[in-house]
Amino acid sequence: MHLGMSTLLQAVEACGIVAFACSGFIEARRKQMDMVGVYTVAFITAFGGGTLRDILLDRRPLFWVEHQEYALLIFGLALLSIPFLRHLRSSLAEKIIIVADAFGLGLFSAVGTSLARDAQMPTFVCVMMGVITGIFGGVLRDVICNEIPLVFRRGHLYATCAFAGCWLYLILDWLHAPQAVAIIASILLTSSMRMLAVRLDLKLPD
Repeated sequence: MHLGMSTLLQAVEACGIVAFACSGFIEARRKQMDMVGVYTVAFITAFGGGTLRDILLDRRPLFWVEHQEYALLIFGLALLSIPFLRHLRSSLAEKIIIVADAFGLGLFSAVGTSLARDAQMPTFVCVMMGVITGIFGGVLRDVICNEIPLVFRRGHLYATCAFAGCWLYLILDWLHAPQAVAIIASILLTSSMRMLAVRLDLKLPD
């Protein structure tokens, strides 16, 4: 992987970390957790999917171990978020979680697919690796917060959005589109599908 592509993936990954951390901050405060709880939930939400991806792809060191600034970023954001979250209305918190989670899903799914493709995994494995990267942090967040994971509920499209975005990335890659174009298109499709699913009440059939 050349330097420019590596830098792009790192930037996308950092944005995904912030997005998922925000959803973790808010969910933890809704459960009335203290500072330690807020940081822990945000940390697991931000790093859970990428950690599982790295384990499955046998990538060492884990991405957040290699880049300790990611963990420091979450710590700093946790400190800054506490005063703000105390005054956050529940209706606004719900909207922020939906938006942050949608962008985190898109960002991490695209990165996971790209890294799996770079590791020369089979096509369907690349897609599933992207989906796992995108959804697993949220699964862990919901489990820790004593909720049925969002992806397992009978609700608006979630993992399906990541699945579609991952396929778009691979299709554009097969068509020899620039990697940056493929990644951005994948992020936009996944994130916009998720937000539209919530807005328009789109669900999978029974």
